[in-house]
Amino acid sequence: MPLASYLDTFPDLAEDCYVHPSAQIIGDVQLGRDSSVWCHAVLRGDVNSIRIGHSSNFQDLAMGHVSHKNAGKPLGSPLVIGNYVTIAHSVILHGCNIGDECLIGMGSIVMDDVIIHRHVMLGAGSLVPPGKVLESGYLYVGRPAVAVRALTAEEISYFRYSAEHYVRIKNNYLAEPA
Repeated sequence: MPLASYLDTFPDLAEDCYVHPSAQIIGDVQLGRDSSVWCHAVLRGDVNSIRIGHSSNFQDLAMGHVSHKNAGKPLGSPLVIGNYVTIAHSVILHGCNIGDECLIGMGSIVMDDVIIHRHVMLGAGSLVPPGKVLESGYLYVGRPAVAVRALTAEEISYFRYSAEHYVRIKNNYLAEPA
């Protein structure tokens, strides 16, 4: 499995996680149960922590990193991803906090100290600048990302469906003989 320590930290994976052999998970990273990390994705928890909740998926070529702790910012900027979150292909997440049941669209960039509340959809290719707060229940798009409309109940229910779909895919991979 593509796990590596950094100093005295080593990734901690809950039961029934799936990590594709081409992915890299380094240092202080915790994955909740039923989460998955896909092809060529990178989670680098070397200078701060990365925490991913249960039933979340971190898709192909996505990258997660953190900012270090320092005198001006004693906690630094860890990366925190909630439960039932879909992080799509080629997303870059850096030292931000993403609430439960969100969908972060392909190719998006989310920077340090961003807070994305529960039930947010970030459209493909969007950029969320440092420190911005995305409120629950909206679709955000653009560079920089702005709220363009409220989400429908159907869209909000899709977040859980998307995450559960990836749990099923992950289970298929785990069931295959080695």
